[in-house]
Amino acid sequence: MALDLTGTLIKVLPEVTGAGKNGTDWKKQEFVVETSEQYPKKVCLSLWGDKIGELKNYNLGDQVTVSLNLESREYNERWYTEARAWRIQRGAVAEGAAPAQPAATPTFATPPANTPATVLPPAMQSFGEEDDLPF
Repeated sequence: MALDLTGTLIKVLPEVTGAGKNGTDWKKQEFVVETSEQYPKKVCLSLWGDKIGELKNYNLGDQVTVSLNLESREYNERWYTEARAWRIQRGAVAEGAAPAQPAATPTFATPPANTPATVLPPAMQSFGEEDDLPF
């Protein structure tokens, strides 16, 4: 499953190295991208092996588009999910793609002047004026 995520590079975590069970060395670096939606999300992504070098071409605050795969694995009957990046591009739009349109802002129509007002039951009309709660 290949996904693309566009946002601002806000944090680069330290590189982590280790050795696998079979003795091969590995290295991983995580970084955080914040989306620019109405409600921004922060997403921690990881780069493995030689791909770590690509991250050095970017500075904090740069707009990036990251191509990633989501992977899950089970360990001791618990599931762990990782967002594994495999390509980073500068800017908000990949080459050859049309720019994304901003989300439409919802508009709410006001009712016409001759619309009858909503009539509330008597118990709700005075709600909040007095403390008439039974407890």
